[in-house]
Amino acid sequence: MSNTNYKILHDFALDLAHQAGQLVQQEREHNRVTRNYKALNELITSADLKSDKLITDAIRERYPHHRILSEETFNDSSLAENLNDPLWIIDPIDGTVNYAHGHHHVAVSIAYAEEGEVKVGIVLNPFQKETFTAIRGKGSFLNGEGIEVSHLLELNRALIGTGFPYDKSNLRPFIERFLKMQTCCADVRRLGSASLDICWVACGRLDGLYESLEPWDFAAARLIAEEAGARCGHFNPVPAGVLPNLYGEDILISTPELYEVLESLAKS
Repeated sequence: MSNTNYKILHDFALDLAHQAGQLVQQEREHNRVTRNYKALNELITSADLKSDKLITDAIRERYPHHRILSEETFNDSSLAENLNDPLWIIDPIDGTVNYAHGHHHVAVSIAYAEEGEVKVGIVLNPFQKETFTAIRGKGSFLNGEGIEVSHLLELNRALIGTGFPYDKSNLRPFIERFLKMQTCCADVRRLGSASLDICWVACGRLDGLYESLEPWDFAAARLIAEEAGARCGHFNPVPAGVLPNLYGEDILISTPELYEVLESLAKS
C-alpha cells in the first residue's frame, strides 16, 4: 500500500490546472492562437502546446521520476497499460475545436494514477469558472461543493452525451447507435469536450455518455464520475489481458439506474 499523500498531489494538480486554464483563456482573448492539423485533420493550436509545456515542465521539475502521458508531447497510449508506477495523464485542452471556434465548452484535464488506478482527477473549465475535482474515496466536487449523478429512472427522459471520431471512413455504426439512442432517450448531445461531458454526468447535467476516447480524454473525469456515484464501464467487451480502467473503446458512463439499458442499446 502506497504512502502517497494524495491531497498534496491533488493540490499540485489543481494549481497547474488553474495556471493552464488562465493561459489558454488569455491566449484566446488576446488573439494569439494559431492553428495547425495533425493526422485525420485533427486540429491543434499553439495554446494546446503552450498549456502542455506548462503542465509537463512543472511535473518533471517536481516529480522527475514520474511518467507522463499527454496528448500533445508524451502521447504513447501504451503507458496507460501499466498504472502500477506513478503516471500523470494530461489533456492540455480538451475540446480544441470548441476552443478554436470561440466556444466555452473547453477544459484542462489532469489525472494522477498509481497502484493500478487513477487516484486524483482535476477537470477545469476556465471560461465557465468551473472546476471538477476528486480524490479516490473522498467524493467529487464542483467548485468545492459535493456533486452526485442524477439517479434518473426513466430512459425516455434521459439526456445522453456522445461524440464522433475524427476518422470518418466508417461512420455507419456510430450513426446507427446514435439513432437508437435518439429514438429511446429524450435527446442526445454532442458537446465537444469528453472530459466535461463526463463531469456533467457526475453532476447530473447529463444522465449518461457513450463514446470511444483516448486515455487523456477521460482519465480524470472518469474518477470524478465514479466518486459521484456513476457506473463506469464499456458497452462491448474489453479485450482479454487489457486493463479496463483506461481502455478507451466503447466507454459507457451513466447514472447507475440507466446503465444496463444504455449498455443494451449501445452494443454493436
